[in-house]
Amino acid sequence: MANRVRLACDTNIVSLPLASILPVRKLSPMISKTEKYRRIAASIQEVGIIEPLIVFPDAKGSTQYILLDGHVRLAILKEMGVEKVNCLVAKDDEAFTYNHKVSQLSAIQEHFMIMEAIRQGVSEERIAKTLAVDVAAIRRKRDLLDGICSEAVQLLKEKRASNGAFREIRKVKPMRQIEMAELMVAANNFSASYARCLLAATPQEQLLEPDKPKDVANLSPEDMSRMEREMENLSQDLRSVEEAHGRNVLNLVLAIGYLKKLLDNARVVRYLSQHCADILAEFQNIVETKSLETAE
Repeated sequence: MANRVRLACDTNIVSLPLASILPVRKLSPMISKTEKYRRIAASIQEVGIIEPLIVFPDAKGSTQYILLDGHVRLAILKEMGVEKVNCLVAKDDEAFTYNHKVSQLSAIQEHFMIMEAIRQGVSEERIAKTLAVDVAAIRRKRDLLDGICSEAVQLLKEKRASNGAFREIRKVKPMRQIEMAELMVAANNFSASYARCLLAATPQEQLLEPDKPKDVANLSPEDMSRMEREMENLSQDLRSVEEAHGRNVLNLVLAIGYLKKLLDNARVVRYLSQHCADILAEFQNIVETKSLETAE
């Protein structure tokens, strides 16, 4: 291929003395007290360095390397008394952190990773030790999707839904689980408190245990009944908006295309500028909109 993607680093991993690696920033003394630091340290002690440090030669022919990514790992290795570490040598002295754009794992993705590790024969105790958490926390993550239907899982797969949210979703029947997931996505709210509100607004017959009263603090049966009616109205409004959204977007795209052709006509533009300057300005703003998201 003529236009190959250029790799940011050499493909070979090199082992470098820690003394030859020069950090470009100083870590706060308090970072060693953080949970992130503790978890990384536990992981390194249990399974070693998984992700090599990223370095760049200080100068041509120099034995010193500038550290581009891995300052916390380097600090932990020094604290452990390690002398050498595996590194990837970058081809450019990039001024950004390589992990800056890495998305955090969702609770569901973390669940699947733990399940895969268990299938590969890794014990729950070792996973807990590696992540510096209690074994009970690993078991809660393992059982996260018990009782959750696959459609709801798919809707929330890449969302930052909390463990508490899944605990509330588990209390309703599958169809209601899907509705709750859709409402959480629409509101972009995946907290346990919001899921608890949706549970409170769930009709009794849609609960997994319909004979068991909903235990919602500070809400009377009348309040819950009103919430159920309001949530049903909200769900209907949401479905109506979803049905009309595709049609409205198509109409907007067609309208923008028509306006572009209109403004390509010099006579039309000249007339509008002389008689309807404000309308011309609005037409130009619509046409110059880069995406429907910015138009919103």
